[in-house]
Amino acid sequence: MNDEAGVRALFAKLADAWSRGDGAAYGECFTDDATYVAWVGTIYRGGKDIGRTHQVLFDTFLKNTKIVGQDEPEIRFYGQDAAVVTTRGDVGKKAKAPSKVQTTVVVRQDGEWKIAAFQNTKRHSILETISFRFQPGIRPAA
Repeated sequence: MNDEAGVRALFAKLADAWSRGDGAAYGECFTDDATYVAWVGTIYRGGKDIGRTHQVLFDTFLKNTKIVGQDEPEIRFYGQDAAVVTTRGDVGKKAKAPSKVQTTVVVRQDGEWKIAAFQNTKRHSILETISFRFQPGIRPAA
């Protein structure tokens, strides 16, 4: 049986930590050896470092922001203890259309869901539209 509710609860916990500007709680959502690729291409490793660096961001550039405009996550399970989650979302102080796409690998460790890998990519919708117009064969089927 897939634990979709448990995975969704992890993402709710992550969003709550972000909204509170709590880097330590944010980092606790990740495994000790997690890989986090920020949308600018920076790679962070491990929940503690992810939390530490996010605290710096929460105290400065991302102060008083929250995860906004997030689409319903697409969750695909690979066994009972692993899933790939795809979302579109953004961060800000108020709701807006999502400008980024995230791919997250979650694993269940000791009964608790954690993020093992996270990739955040800035979406370039204009380039995507142009590409599809000139090369319609590259449009995703789904």
